[in-house]
Amino acid sequence: MKIALVGNQNSGKTTLFNLLTGLNQKIGNWPGVTIERKIGRIRKTNYELIDLPGIYSLSPYTLEEEISRKYIFEEKPDLIINIIDATSLERSLYLTTQLLELDSKVIIALNMADIVERKGICIDINKLSKLLNTTVIEISALKNTGIEHLISHIRRNEILENIHNKIYSPFIEEIIEDVKIDVDHSRFVTIKALEEDEMFSKYQNEKIQQKIKEVKEHYNSDVEEVIANQRYNYIEDLKEKVLVTKAVKKSTTDKLDKIFLNKWLAIPIFAVIMAMIYILSVGVVGSFTVDFVDARIGQFGEWLSGRLEALNTSAWLISLIIDGIVAGVGAILNFIPQLIILFLLISILEVTGYMARISFFLDKLFRKIGLSGKSLIPFIVGSGCSVPGIMACRTIENEEERKMTIFLTPFIPCSAKLPIIIVFSSFFFEKNQGLIAASLYFLSIIVIIISALIFKKILFKGKTSVYISELPEYKLPDVKYVLRDVFDKTWSFIKRAGSIILICSIIVWFMLSFSWKLEYGVDVEKSILAGIGNSLAWIFYPIIGEYSWAATVSAIQGLVAKEQVVSSMAIIAGFGEDLAETSLIFGSSIFAFFTPLSAYSFMMFNLFSAPCFGAIGAMRRELGSVKQMLKAVSFQTGLAWVFSTLVFTIGTLMMRIFL
Repeated sequence: MKIALVGNQNSGKTTLFNLLTGLNQKIGNWPGVTIERKIGRIRKTNYELIDLPGIYSLSPYTLEEEISRKYIFEEKPDLIINIIDATSLERSLYLTTQLLELDSKVIIALNMADIVERKGICIDINKLSKLLNTTVIEISALKNTGIEHLISHIRRNEILENIHNKIYSPFIEEIIEDVKIDVDHSRFVTIKALEEDEMFSKYQNEKIQQKIKEVKEHYNSDVEEVIANQRYNYIEDLKEKVLVTKAVKKSTTDKLDKIFLNKWLAIPIFAVIMAMIYILSVGVVGSFTVDFVDARIGQFGEWLSGRLEALNTSAWLISLIIDGIVAGVGAILNFIPQLIILFLLISILEVTGYMARISFFLDKLFRKIGLSGKSLIPFIVGSGCSVPGIMACRTIENEEERKMTIFLTPFIPCSAKLPIIIVFSSFFFEKNQGLIAASLYFLSIIVIIISALIFKKILFKGKTSVYISELPEYKLPDVKYVLRDVFDKTWSFIKRAGSIILICSIIVWFMLSFSWKLEYGVDVEKSILAGIGNSLAWIFYPIIGEYSWAATVSAIQGLVAKEQVVSSMAIIAGFGEDLAETSLIFGSSIFAFFTPLSAYSFMMFNLFSAPCFGAIGAMRRELGSVKQMLKAVSFQTGLAWVFSTLVFTIGTLMMRIFL
């Protein structure tokens, strides 16, 4: 049996998938897209379970909705498990009404009903099942309750047949029956044809066109809007019949919202929380872990070098392995502990419900600069990696607002930029490295606001969309979910170090080891890399006050992968130095010119300039043209150069005046 798991985003769908399948999972990507695809087998059965992307409807407004609908129509699952968030019943049931128009059997997993009860609202499960004419099982994915009951129902096939409730007005129902299209999922396809959905345009005929015209004349509105309104009317009526309210004291969520959503306290609290995240991940943890991990990698390099020499390995191969691969990849692996803390803290904020609230609160401020609260979601996702952050912009319906958010998302410091922050802040601002890291995060917000205002005045002058969101209850983090989320993100970072960074490190080693005449072992100043850097060093002189080929080529390699900035600097610093000094990039004479001021401006440029190739490719796909992508890359890099130059220039002038 083939089973599809369908539900809204943040409804507990991923947690339920993990509980149903245990360790019987395979993770990959959907064909042709980078959206994650999860397949597993339900415990105690041979049933295949596919976790479809989180969606709010089966209308093709987003790529996720297209993928889900395509799967249902092409793969024809025998059963659909529809997980419903009881705390957002109206939003969840909209998707349910569409699923019940399909020919597939549907079983509803009602999640978080216990949270609703604590607010004094009881859901009559039996009545809900009877009115929907489908099986409803109450579960709590967080507490792992009701899961075995759900599996038992599936195994015994105790699922009501889908009889297609008549939920629309008699006028609409009569039209649906009159133009009924005789195919699989007949009712759903007929409704979509009446809504003039492009996917079902082949079913359009003169009779359907006539009925569409009749509906428009009768309601003075498009069919799609009429259908949507009547769905919501049905859902409202359903809620009145199944919800029972009783008086209760104010919930914990209500009490916390008085603090976290207070008009005077919300922004300061958000600022303190984000500052603490960077102080903990970069400052506190960094001061204890970087030297330890770096020392272990240094010891490994010494041991490996000794083993290779004992095997009479050629000098160039030893240099490649030690000075290229170990130095390059090792320089990135130093920062794994800080990344784990950063991912852990951000994941906790997301699953507790806090991030949804700050998105809602900032909506009013964002709309003044041409964005909405929806834009905060890509920014938050982008703090892990810019690629999924850019892809998350698909949830923004307004085209101009979506494009603007795509342009701005790479300004948020992602995990790949954290090594740059740590290396410079730990050396030049040792006592305040956490505060320096936090300052760069808040500086990114200022850059986003300034950029958005520029866009609003010049490029994107349309109205912003309205941000509508049902705020979830505050929840204790699901430890298993958080740990899995942190592991997935950390492992993704390590894989980058084992692939892109490895390849780049080898290329950097080659260009440092050979001259333009391909002579091996030349002085580093006569290498290919130095030649390239010297020809471009003038670009970075206003930022760092030095014609440095080494800093230039390291910054340029940030276009491939931001981690490569640090990796490249580590390899360059190690050439011609003792192994003990390669762990300290600024112990090399090549980078000795850096001062706290030039270090800060150099960090600024690397953080705000065009993102890595992966993110640039994502911008190309999401913006729909190379021209738009080039505009974004040019704007990001140009703004980064201007801001970092201003910081260095003003800082230099102030030092001359006051020192």
